[in-house]
Amino acid sequence: MNKKKLGRTGLEVTQLGYGSMGIRGPRTWGVRVVTEEGAESFLNSVLDAGINFIDTSPDYGISEERIGRYISARRSEFYLATKCGCAYTQHADHLEIDHVWNKEIITRNLETSLERLQTDHVDILQFHGVDAESLQREGLIDVLMDFRDQGMIRFIGASSAMPHLAALIDLNVFDTFQIPYSCLAPQHHDLMTAAAESGAGIIIRGGMAQGGPDAEIQRPALNDIWRQARLDEVLLPDMKRAELILRYTLSHPHCHTTIVGTCNLAHMAENVTAFERGPLPCDLYRQVTDRVATVIN
Repeated sequence: MNKKKLGRTGLEVTQLGYGSMGIRGPRTWGVRVVTEEGAESFLNSVLDAGINFIDTSPDYGISEERIGRYISARRSEFYLATKCGCAYTQHADHLEIDHVWNKEIITRNLETSLERLQTDHVDILQFHGVDAESLQREGLIDVLMDFRDQGMIRFIGASSAMPHLAALIDLNVFDTFQIPYSCLAPQHHDLMTAAAESGAGIIIRGGMAQGGPDAEIQRPALNDIWRQARLDEVLLPDMKRAELILRYTLSHPHCHTTIVGTCNLAHMAENVTAFERGPLPCDLYRQVTDRVATVIN
């Protein structure tokens, strides 16, 4: 499986990564629920497919626990990224999530994550949805640097979006950025380039989830963009919508890895096949870009 260097980290990551929200378990949100047996089989299948980058979070239900339970014995086969700033409350039927920026929450997140993941370090610890002002006010960058000095984490990242992303890039302290992007939601295209030019590794989220009518999680506004842009007209023979969306994401020159979240083995196999076909042909990429631009601009 094709690998790219994740910016200044030097980590050689597969351009197709895995986002573990799909194995978050019951009593969280949404309709995708996988059994313990299914989670074990799926996580091992991810590694068997050659994927070596897994993204998770303390507020993704029991996904961290499942990663630790089922593939910690294979820890040398993958890079592991999780998040911090996650304040969550488990209710009887749902998971309530908030983001809180103080040292106590950050420290508790990392300690809990290491225990759940059954590892002594994570490769990347990412602030989850933060803004630069909060980080500076609370001195939290220094907290993560201290974790790094202790060997608990290797690199520091931020998972964020507009309007906060530009200011975070300007801090020039992050090794990686996790940024939302897809052919139907391309608004962060230039910021991805700016982040990469600063030397940071780029982790794309939503490269499939922010997809069209065949996405596992439906977003009606994005479906409308697909229809208005008439993207069914440009599909190549035997090309599914999901393939077009994923290969468009891979076409961004600074897509170091894109984390695709699913708990469906058939969908994962389709993603791997699409990935192996590589970025879109240049003319098709331009057609999709131009058609979407006429709708959203």
